[in-house]
Amino acid sequence: MSYWALNAVFLLAALAAGTAAAFALKGRARSRALAAAGGTAAVVLVLTAVFDNLMIAAGLFTYAPDMISGALLGLAPLEDFAYPVAAVLLLPALWILLERNSKTAAPKTRTPTDRAPKGRP
Repeated sequence: MSYWALNAVFLLAALAAGTAAAFALKGRARSRALAAAGGTAAVVLVLTAVFDNLMIAAGLFTYAPDMISGALLGLAPLEDFAYPVAAVLLLPALWILLERNSKTAAPKTRTPTDRAPKGRP
């Protein structure tokens, strides 16, 4: 199995979760989440390019030539950039979807501090 085939599994799952999260948000919240994801993706991809190239140059790891496409960014194969893209899509999507589900699943229980009169610590 090539790295692209393996990446496809994770990227499809991340894309599905990201799409569901985007539809779960409305209006300004959706715009802010998409902008945050875009900014995060840019930073993470630059960091991946820098540090993957450094680690490959240092000989910390290598790739089997028959498993990669041959398209490189410096020393790093393009396949290596799928993982940060999947993380940028999947992690916030899970946060949004799980938070939304927790709000609808159970009502918030009141704590003793909720009942304290205003003005008292």
